[in-house]
Amino acid sequence: MIGRLNHVAIAVPDLDAACARYRDALGANVGAPQEEPDHGVTAVFIELPNTKIELLHPLGENSPIAGFLEKNPSGGMHHVCYEVEDILAARDQLKAAGARVLGSGEPKIGAHGKPVLFLHPKDFNGCLIELEQA
Repeated sequence: MIGRLNHVAIAVPDLDAACARYRDALGANVGAPQEEPDHGVTAVFIELPNTKIELLHPLGENSPIAGFLEKNPSGGMHHVCYEVEDILAARDQLKAAGARVLGSGEPKIGAHGKPVLFLHPKDFNGCLIELEQA
């Protein structure tokens, strides 16, 4: 079921500073900020040869990233995203195996314009997992 690693997401307290650090210190190709109101984040994707890094910054008062940054003021790894061929079939298989899908359980459209779901971190060794339909 699980496919390739799509991206690793890092919550950052200062999006401009984080973008500059990746661009200037690491020589990375840093994309433009994308506001994602349905997810409460502003996202910037950094393209790598084999995957992406997603920098996340809170968008709005109810952003889940704001709560994460309260607990981790310097930022840190927020989630990993894996691709799946059929997100509904993956959801149903995971639920049957006892995994908890966050939210309503229905996919939302993510930053790449594709359906996404999140899986509870307590079910995956403390790691929040995002599934994105390939």
